[in-house]
Amino acid sequence: MVRAAARQIGFVKDPLKLGWRAAQRPHTLESQITTKENAMVTLHIQHSITDFDTWTSAFQRFGDARSNAGVRAERIQRPVDDPKYVVIDLDFDTAGEARSFQAFLTTQVWANPKNSPGLAGTPATMILEVFTL
Repeated sequence: MVRAAARQIGFVKDPLKLGWRAAQRPHTLESQITTKENAMVTLHIQHSITDFDTWTSAFQRFGDARSNAGVRAERIQRPVDDPKYVVIDLDFDTAGEARSFQAFLTTQVWANPKNSPGLAGTPATMILEVFTL
């Protein structure tokens, strides 16, 4: 269609072969979303704390447990207007690893006040799939 239109207006050369780089086909949403086979899974945790230093100390004590459970990366965040609240994201390769660690936290860490000083209330958790758009 482009070639025929080009010939009608007297354009002799093939307009698709002018030495320009071929146009990239726009990526579709399906091609942009990370597939489940290689998607990172995040255990998202958020809860109130009594004191950040006390909580940080307890969190650091479980560093080996996180590594052994398959945590690939971790992010700790606090709201800018609430120093007594934390948001933790722990990245895993699989949802099964995330669920296992979530169960460990629930039964072994948060259930025992000695293992979770600084924790105020019950943590809210969810397991999230990471998508790249």
